[in-house]
Amino acid sequence: MAKAIFAPPNCTVVFASEVPDTGAVVRMGRILDGVAEHMADHPAERTFLPAGEPEPSREDVVAALRDAQVDVLMNYLPVGSQQATEFYAECALEAGVAFVNNIPVFIASDPAWAERFEKAGVPIIGDDIKAQLGATIVHRVLTDLFHKRGVKLCRTYQLNTGGNTDFLNMANRSRLVSKKISKTEAVQAVAAERIADENIHVGPSDYVAWQNDNKVCFLRMEGELFGGVPMNLELRLSVEDSPNSAGVAIDMIRCAAIARDRGLAGPVLAPAAWFCKHPPQQMTDDEAYEAVESFIAEGAPAP
Repeated sequence: MAKAIFAPPNCTVVFASEVPDTGAVVRMGRILDGVAEHMADHPAERTFLPAGEPEPSREDVVAALRDAQVDVLMNYLPVGSQQATEFYAECALEAGVAFVNNIPVFIASDPAWAERFEKAGVPIIGDDIKAQLGATIVHRVLTDLFHKRGVKLCRTYQLNTGGNTDFLNMANRSRLVSKKISKTEAVQAVAAERIADENIHVGPSDYVAWQNDNKVCFLRMEGELFGGVPMNLELRLSVEDSPNSAGVAIDMIRCAAIARDRGLAGPVLAPAAWFCKHPPQQMTDDEAYEAVESFIAEGAPAP
């Protein structure tokens, strides 16, 4: 792992130039639908195409999880990896390992999957991670501000560009169905009233190779003040995409470990509401913050 993080196609800024060898080994995973076909049309240093190694079976993955005494399994597969995500969710269930779902394939927020995790006695946190200070959390906070200040939100869009493999993968629009739902519902959930579908556009927009891991978000919000007087807000946000979600991912691991240690099972609602775009139960960010702080500090099950 200490070597792999510096190898292409990883392209984020180097903020820790010396990483000690911890013994963690990068191993071949099960591909299924985890790699978009159009990746083959791009240079090798820009893609994560498999190197021809044999793929593990479900039994192999479960055995590896048990042998390593894994507490938490993180799913950070490319957007649109429905089959691959379900494969690893099955592995987590069989191995009894807490599952954190960072991508917009709906597992924790799907009642059927949620019931399976609950019956198996396995905690799960998901779905679709919110970055530390990313497009979705900023859009939500501003939407909530409109609501609290009595400004009617009439129309809004969120456009994003980036040059990492996440954006390259999302250039295949067929893989974005759940991603658009997740990002859109995260904003709709805090609006004073639901915005008509034709008046809201939230989602990935385009792949720009030279941006590398830098993600640029453009927000526009059109509203009405007192007396129906129009106003609009435009914002440009530039962040380094990978470290922007890394700290949140670490906190999700910690909460999943807490849930596992406490013997909780099924979706853990407070951390999901605070850390994820499409949790089983949506809350405002103020409510979610208080709920997750209570979950961590008081030792009580999530609300």
